[in-house]
This record gives sequence, structure tokens and C-alpha cells, in this order.
Amino acid sequence: MKSAEWHARIECAGTVAGAGFLVTPRTVLTCAHVVADGPAELTVTFTERPDVPPPQARVVAHGGWTAHASSDLGDLAVLELEDEVPIEPAALAPVDAADAAHGMPPRKLLVYGFPVGFDEGTLAECRITGPQLISREWIQLEAWQPDGHQLAKGFSGAAVTLADTGEVVGMVTAATGAARTGRMMPTEVMARHWPGLEGLVPAPGHRTADRARLRELVERAVRVGLACEPLRLYRAAMGPWDPEPPPEGFDSLRSAALFVLSELDGPDAAGTVARFTERLAGLLDDMVRAPAEPPAVPDWSPILVDLQHSGGGEDLVRVEVSAYSGGRRHPVDSGTVPRARLEEYVQDRVEAAFPYLTPGSDELLAFALPGDWLDLPVDRWALGSDDPTPLGCRYPLVVTAQSRRKASTRHLLTRVWNSLDALPGTRMHRVECGSTEAAGRLRVRLLRSDACLVGFAASPAAAHTRDRFTTSLTTPAPLVAWSRDGCADGERQTPCAGGDGCAGQRFLDELDTCVSGRLPAELPRRIWELRLEAEAEDGHWARGVQLLWDDPRVFADPHGGAAAPARSPVA
Repeated sequence: MKSAEWHARIECAGTVAGAGFLVTPRTVLTCAHVVADGPAELTVTFTERPDVPPPQARVVAHGGWTAHASSDLGDLAVLELEDEVPIEPAALAPVDAADAAHGMPPRKLLVYGFPVGFDEGTLAECRITGPQLISREWIQLEAWQPDGHQLAKGFSGAAVTLADTGEVVGMVTAATGAARTGRMMPTEVMARHWPGLEGLVPAPGHRTADRARLRELVERAVRVGLACEPLRLYRAAMGPWDPEPPPEGFDSLRSAALFVLSELDGPDAAGTVARFTERLAGLLDDMVRAPAEPPAVPDWSPILVDLQHSGGGEDLVRVEVSAYSGGRRHPVDSGTVPRARLEEYVQDRVEAAFPYLTPGSDELLAFALPGDWLDLPVDRWALGSDDPTPLGCRYPLVVTAQSRRKASTRHLLTRVWNSLDALPGTRMHRVECGSTEAAGRLRVRLLRSDACLVGFAASPAAAHTRDRFTTSLTTPAPLVAWSRDGCADGERQTPCAGGDGCAGQRFLDELDTCVSGRLPAELPRRIWELRLEAEAEDGHWARGVQLLWDDPRVFADPHGGAAAPARSPVA
């Protein structure tokens, strides 16, 4: 307190209105009600520095206080001085510094205000009654000693400081007179009302090391102009017991970091802080790393749209949407909807899933479908009611069969996909339009060869294709591709003879050329590129392409079963 020259007296038209304190060389904080009735230009006097001429100031921001009642929220005003002052600003304490440690007496707090008769200021000693926030806005103050100076008019806007360190833990917003109590707005609440304070408020003391590193990373990110989405960054880091982010989201990276460091108190809080910090560090590293070719194997963060027959009628569909990031499944929403509203419902839920994805990863949209719906043209569904862009032209999009979600099939698929990592590219087994290969023979060939993609010249809806298509699903083949515009329709019992005039033959020829040099893990991206080409060119061979792609490692559930339902406390 000996060098606390940053204490300020606020004057309106020559009359002392209250107190304030310097937080940057040109910024003073006070209560909104202190300057509510004052002129546009205010005077700020630093009583401990008589050699500094009192600068003029103006209100540049406030916390939304409306003056309707003493309990109005946001009683904070930000004053900008006409010039910087040669005074070291106040140091802010960690947000929990005023709390008494377990078994220890409460910490003494000092307040420097300007009540009537004390134009040069006077001190009041106090302590917090308890750490509980009232209306998520205030902490109650009480007098340190019964006969000590009590809070009164003139203390509003004064900094509340730790008696032993002089660090600021909050600001006086009200005094209750005879009750010898008052209200303090803690620094983390002040930062909520004015984002400019966020980078100045340290984290709670029990996370000092994490706080120091995270503050450094946040400042570095702001300095270099890192482009990131704070809401997605938090959702990717949050644990099962962490609170949901504010409904309005985060307006800055500083705001998200402050939330992580001051609002989490669950059993996984330290883990969330560490994950948030590491993800931010990774984004910064990616930004400064020398430009390079895109990685051959994408870092997929998928959104899974699970469609099932509801059992309540042919017109109803059961939908469950989940997002996968950081090796965890995040349920987004589920419900039963009429077929007429299915596309609209999926559009909304897919958009809601994006905040859960790992920032900087490759998004992948996957549809798990019943066997009789595998030809559903989900890639042609519109992005939204106001955007007709097909989903498959905006995101890499794949399908998989519900029958392949069984644990035994996932086990086999995982083993197969592990072996695919060593392949130099994708080798396709062709099921030609005129092929007479039996289903059993196809199963043996798939098990003994290194072909990982089964390509069908005809749609699985064609009668002569169904048994071999089922075999490719159950063997299981890791990848299956076909065209919905294949050679034969579902009513045709015998295939055509193939040849140059066969659409299915052309599809397989073109597909084989496009995938032969690509790794299996990157085929969703290649199919997305082909869909973009098809959208721009009439009659393109890939317009109806459907890719069944299902790497279980990408859709891993660490608990080995279904995740908690959406909106569950442990989801």
C-alpha cells in the first residue's frame, strides 16, 4: 500500500463523486453510478501524486448498469484519461485471493475512499463474509473491527486490496450503512463486463503455473492475430463435469481463457485447463510452422448422424447426432422426426455439432444408415434452408451401415484398418456390371487379397447386386463405393453385358484412376473433390457417387459403448 499511487478521486463539476483506480496508464475504473449524473468530461485526481495535474476523462465503456435499482447489474464504468499518467497501474490479484484458506483466519482487506470530510482520502478495513457470489455479481464485505471506519458514500468505485500485498481483488459498489456491510464486485466479474480487463486478471492461486503459461499463450495469440474460435476451443477441452459455456458464447480468446481459469471447479478442472492450454499452444505452433504440403492422412474430427427406423411407423425416423474430438464422443441431440422434416432436423443438428470439433482438425460428416437406406442421397441434402449448397459439396461426407456398428464387426474392422496404414495406396476390387462372381467367391477374394475398396458398377438396390453388396458389408470390406446412377435400376434382374456404353463400367474406370494413388484414410477428401467437380460439370460420372467409409479408430468411444445421452449431466 505504500506505493499505491494509482488510487483515484473522481470529481464531477468540481464535486467529489467517488473513487476509482488506475489499471493502465490511461484507464481508470469506477462504478457506473459514480459518474451517472456527471458531465461528459470528468476530472480524475491522484491524491498520492500532487505533482501530476488532474487529467480530464470521459466514459468509454460501462457494464450495462441502468440506475433503476441499487441491485442493477453491471455497475462498472471505464474512464479514458486525456493523456497517459506517469503512475504504475494497480496490480490485480488472482480471482480467489481474498478467500481464506481452510482452517485459516480471513484475509484483511483495505479500501481507500473519499467520504465527506476526507478529500485526501481515508482507509477502511474489511473482509469478505464468504466467497459466495450474490446474483453472480457481488461478494459481501463486512467491517474488520466493530469500531473501525465503515464503508459509506464516497467509497463507491474504490479498489478493494489485500492488506499484505496491495493487490486488487475487487471494487466497492455499495455500502449498507448501519449494518456495517457493503458489496464488492470481484475482478473476474469486472472482466466479464469489460473484456479489456481479462488479460490483467490472474487465475486462481491453486493453478498458478497453468495460469502463467495460459496467460502468456493468450497474449501471444492476440499479438500475432491468431484466428481461432474460442467457443470451439473450450468445447474441445471441456470435461464431463465442466459447465456449459455462456449462452452468448465468448467474444474473445481472453474471455474464454478467463472462463476456464475462474469458472471451473469440478474434479476434472485441472485437466480441462491443461487441454485448453495445449490446444492453444498447438494452434500457435501450426501458425508459425513453415508452410508445407497438406498431410497425407487427414486429422478427421467427424460428426456422426445416426438414422434408424423408429418402430413407430414408416413416416418416423430416429435421429441421433454426435461429434467426435480428442478421442471422445460428444452427444449433441437426438429425437424422432417425420420423414418430411428429416432434412431440416439434420441441418440444424449438424450445425450445432461443430462447436464440439477439435479446432484446426478436418471435419467429416458421416451418416450411419439402415441397410435399405444406404442409397439415400444425403450428400445432395441442402446445407440449410437459406443455403442450397449440397452437404457433400461443403464437407467430406461418407456413409456406413448400421449392421457394421456391432462390437464384433468393429473389432474386425479395426484390425483391417490397422493393416491399411502400411499400403502405398488404394487398390480396388471391381464388381463389374456383367460379372457372374458368386457372393461366396467374393468373400474369399476379399479375405485373401490386398484390395481394400470394393467398387460396384450398379447400385446396391439392383437385384443382381444385392447379395454381393451384402457380402462386402459383412466380410467386412473396409471401403465400398458405388454410383446411385449405376447401370441397372432396382427392378432389373439381370445386368447388362458391360462395355463402352455402360455407365457403371465408366464409373469404375474413372473411380479406379482417381483412388489408385490415394491412401484409404484420405478417400473422403478425394470423393469430396470429385463431388465439387460434378457440381460444376453436367453429366459428370461422379455426381451420384456414394462412399461407404468406416474407420473405427476415428469413431472411437473410450468407454466401449454408447456415450451418455445428450443433455445428461455427464454428457
